[in-house]
Amino acid sequence: MSFTKAFSPALREIRILCCQTAPASAGTRQFIVSKYPVIKQHNPDLPVMIREASGTPARVFARFERGREAHVELDNLSASDVEAKVAQLLAA
Repeated sequence: MSFTKAFSPALREIRILCCQTAPASAGTRQFIVSKYPVIKQHNPDLPVMIREASGTPARVFARFERGREAHVELDNLSASDVEAKVAQLLAA
C-alpha cells in the first residue's frame, strides 16, 4: 500500500503509540517523521494521533467504520518494516 493516496473511507482514525526515547521505538519514530506529512497531505480529514509516553511499547491502532478496531505491534522494527506493518493493517 502506498501512503501517497487517500485511504479507504472506512478508515476512521489512526493512533500511533511509542516511547520517545526507547531504542525499540526508533523505527516507529522514523516512520512518523518521514510518513506523517505524506499521510496528512493525502488524507487531511483523517485523525492521525501520535502518543508518546515513556516505556510505551510501539504499536499502531486503526479504527474502522462500525467501531471495528485492529492493531499491530511495532517494537524493534526498522522504519521500512513499520511501514509494511502499517500498510498491512490499513489494508485489512
